[in-house]
Amino acid sequence: MVRTVVRALMVLAVSSIAPGHALDACRLITQHAPAAVPVSAAPVARDEVRLTFIGHSTFLIETQRGVTVETDYNDYVRSGVVPTIATMNRAHSTHHSFNPDPGIAHVLRGWRDDGVPGPAEHDLTIADLRVRNVATNIRGFGGDTARDLNSIFVFESAGLCIGHLGHLHHTLSREHLRELGRIDVLLVPVDGSFTLDLDGMMEVVTALQSSIVVPMHMFSPWTLARFVDRARGQFRIDRAASPHLIVSRGRLPAEPTIVVLPGAHPRYERIVRSWTDRSN
Repeated sequence: MVRTVVRALMVLAVSSIAPGHALDACRLITQHAPAAVPVSAAPVARDEVRLTFIGHSTFLIETQRGVTVETDYNDYVRSGVVPTIATMNRAHSTHHSFNPDPGIAHVLRGWRDDGVPGPAEHDLTIADLRVRNVATNIRGFGGDTARDLNSIFVFESAGLCIGHLGHLHHTLSREHLRELGRIDVLLVPVDGSFTLDLDGMMEVVTALQSSIVVPMHMFSPWTLARFVDRARGQFRIDRAASPHLIVSRGRLPAEPTIVVLPGAHPRYERIVRSWTDRSN
């Protein structure tokens, strides 16, 4: 029943949007979301990085020296700050912005927007943060492949490597894995339909062997539960009470752990709360 509803939403979304935006189905989920939600103003301690799950695929990443990144920066779900860096993926409009805030110092798109063929290439260091990307492909609505139109972004700070899979549509090759390198904290879309299916996503998660895996891009308690149940034998499950996750290299868990963050945006807080109530 749920799968039927999801497919119906996809068809409705594609049929109701303008030509050239046939991959905007995710927008139905977030189109009524407020533009900004409050985030913590507390300073980040030495050798730590703070991640705040805003909602959908958007996280705010903060370093000890005050560099901020907003991932999958879009026009529907945003944090309450103007980040130093905004990263974007192209597959749906809820993963990129047509109107980024002019105060953002660096807007890093996961695809080339200069008309030159080939993948986007980013490798930017500001203070105590390095951001780089690994290009991936998009699965078109008709099943075709559009090459190099998305990116996995990797954020390196305080000895940590944080990987955001964005709107990943395919499993990763050995070359992808080599380019990504060690990923300590992995931010993973778990919808199982708009992005990669559950089997494929678990293959990616297993290959990367991250210490912490944080689910994102969840449309319901059901999709979150399905991912967590599938991963339960491989990971310890931690339900966080706050949308903030403080990580440091020296305090990574000894056992691979899925950390479910409730989301700063009320919609995503409600999804996780409902999932928690059902799983208790």
